[in-house]
Amino acid sequence: MKKNQSVEDYLECILLLSRESEFVHRVDVARKIGVSQPAVQKAIKILQSGGFVECDGLHIYLTKSGLDYAEKVYERHCTLEKFLVFLGVNGADAETDACEIEHVISDATFAAIKKFVSEK
Repeated sequence: MKKNQSVEDYLECILLLSRESEFVHRVDVARKIGVSQPAVQKAIKILQSGGFVECDGLHIYLTKSGLDYAEKVYERHCTLEKFLVFLGVNGADAETDACEIEHVISDATFAAIKKFVSEK
């Protein structure tokens, strides 16, 4: 699938919420991302059509492919944030910048950064 920042942001959000609670609700996603519930509903339909989430009417669950994708995005985020902090960027800016960079960085560049961070 072609990288899509919105899809990746929603998947990452659902992953993090699912680590905090057994059940993920649309309202929780809306609050965490800072969007309206109708925006979340639209995104969930896209994620469902992509096979990334399933819903039972009240709760949102990551599918196997959704979990794999979300974990990959979150790994990128965490690694990039560590890299930026290592370079001397303050934590808040590193968090914000990592959230943007994670969506556009090439696999080759990310692999090099990941190797560098793991060696430090």
